Amino acid sequence: MPDETLPTLAQSAMRGLACKCPRCGKGKLYAGFLNLRPNCEACGLNYAFIDAGDGPAIFIIMIAGAIVVGFALIVEVKYQPPFWLHAVLWLPLILATTLLPLRAMKSLLIALQFHHKAAPGRLIDREPK
Repeated sequence: MPDETLPTLAQSAMRGLACKCPRCGKGKLYAGFLNLRPNCEACGLNYAFIDAGDGPAIFIIMIAGAIVVGFALIVEVKYQPPFWLHAVLWLPLILATTLLPLRAMKSLLIALQFHHKAAPGRLIDREPK
């Protein structure tokens, strides 16, 4: 029987970064690189509520873009290498800074969504006065 106590914010963040179930912290979250499992193999939590959208990719792109562009500008101003050397230097760095943290960032946002019980906004019907 799973523990029904809500994890602390730090526990939720650590479960997210570890790509584990946001409720129990034991089951795996992913079936593939970014494909979610239908439910937790340990506690049975249904992952149908998950909607990370494009949020993780946007965070990663903004951070990676600042890092790569900053380094590229410094190298260009200081050394003025040929364009082919820029491609050799920055293409692998772009791939590393975007693809490597994407899985952990997506699961972190999922864990925070679960922790805060985030749900889509709804309009409420108000009775006329």
